[in-house]
Amino acid sequence: MSVLVHQKITSGFDRSTLLYFQSIAGNRTVDLLMWVITEVGNVISILLLSIILAIIRKTRRIGITLLLCIVIGTLASGYFKGYVIDSPRPDLEFLGSKFPYAIGQDTFVIGTNGSFPSGHATRAAIVAFVIGYALSERFPRGRYLIWLFPVLESISRVYVLEHYPMDVFGGTVFGIIIANLVSKKVKLNEFFTKSQV
Repeated sequence: MSVLVHQKITSGFDRSTLLYFQSIAGNRTVDLLMWVITEVGNVISILLLSIILAIIRKTRRIGITLLLCIVIGTLASGYFKGYVIDSPRPDLEFLGSKFPYAIGQDTFVIGTNGSFPSGHATRAAIVAFVIGYALSERFPRGRYLIWLFPVLESISRVYVLEHYPMDVFGGTVFGIIIANLVSKKVKLNEFFTKSQV
């Protein structure tokens, strides 16, 4: 996927998708909803969630795992998009409703402004993976519903013209890989096995 983006093989698809989203913007309710969803995926919001989960005794292991994944995912996606792929962000102007304040960028962590992979999509996939894993025993259906978060986050990032479709797809895959590797390293599955006994 990285090679496809770097070689600009997907640029036609990415551009036409963004032009479509630019043309449908203008419904104030939808525009503000997409703005809220995209802001929920910023690094501060997800870090606060991780810290709150880490403070609560029952969810401490999940919170620490999530915190570790978020820090690694944010730094890795920022480095990757700034220094490896270096794909520019979309240059289209959002023609919909005016937002209460400007959309925050998530690549400030290492001073880059690349586009692939999306840090918001990476974090959303990490949250869905870790929280979904935590919900898997008690709320089996809940673990699937939590995946609506990365889907909506990805759609919102494209809707507000901050990322191309391949950016959010790549970010989602990147987040799943990071969450899977970190969860195995910290042996998150053993925690749930012990808590059932």
